[in-house]
Amino acid sequence: KLLIQDLKVDEVPLRIYQPKCPLTGKRRGILYFHGGAGTFGNISAFERICCHIAKQCNSVVVSVGYRLAPEHPYPGQYLDCLNATLYFMRNLEEYHVDPALIIISGDSCGANFATVVCQILLNRRDLPKVRAQILLYPGLQGLDFHLPSYQQNASVPLLFRKQVLYLCFRYLNKEPSVLEDVLQNHHVPETVKQKYKKWVSADIIPDNFKVRGYVPQKSTLYKPEVHEAIKEILGITFSPLLAEDSIICQLPESYIATCEFDVLRDDGLLYTKRLEDNGVKVTWYHSESGCHGILAFFGYGIFSFPSGEKIMDSVVNYINSL
Repeated sequence: KLLIQDLKVDEVPLRIYQPKCPLTGKRRGILYFHGGAGTFGNISAFERICCHIAKQCNSVVVSVGYRLAPEHPYPGQYLDCLNATLYFMRNLEEYHVDPALIIISGDSCGANFATVVCQILLNRRDLPKVRAQILLYPGLQGLDFHLPSYQQNASVPLLFRKQVLYLCFRYLNKEPSVLEDVLQNHHVPETVKQKYKKWVSADIIPDNFKVRGYVPQKSTLYKPEVHEAIKEILGITFSPLLAEDSIICQLPESYIATCEFDVLRDDGLLYTKRLEDNGVKVTWYHSESGCHGILAFFGYGIFSFPSGEKIMDSVVNYINSL
């Protein structure tokens, strides 16, 4: 039911899925950035998701095989995703895509890349405006690793709290010698903490998400040497949740999916609130039984989780509503 094409743009592999059914009009164009902490994963591992979306939404889906860290240094992953997006936007006619119906999407770190690309494209007047962004259990900040979801789900598969930091260090090509300090938020200057607490704080998380044993963190000691070792983690490219309101208010309509048993759950909750506070329409879907990375099993028959299938059904319904 699909025409599948492989090509490379600036050495970055793309796989483009196009429905074979006759055209009744121009289609939506969906860019998909896969998860994997920027250090693993590939186009083939997420093919079932992209095929499903292309067929169920009668859309052209472009899966981007951005190059992986640490061999391809940070922030090259964002640039690969951006260049793939620019290629697609400049060649919409070839794929019979409506320039008013471009959607940028991703899961986990891929959702982070989608967030950053959407923010970057706001200043491009020579390109079509993005219609919507779809962010599936996104990781969006490196400021606070003591949010309720980090505490509650510290030992929940498929992503442990300490594993998040290990993957961050590998992604940024840093030695993990200060990993334990970062886990305790020793990398954040007090001025930075105060500046961003209106956007990143356990106080903003609704109380019903704190009932599973959340303990507020006491004040932490700032260690300048820890900040210096991992300061990139507080940059807007890595932590797009920290972008200014002047950027957030211009973002397109958004769909955000979060999972209850996911250390990154609160990143999605905080970004949902930031977008809504800035007048951006948000469709939020929360999986009460889902865990991080659950869509990696989508389409694997008996190994596929019902909660993952429900997320995909929600995503398909959202796309078809645009």
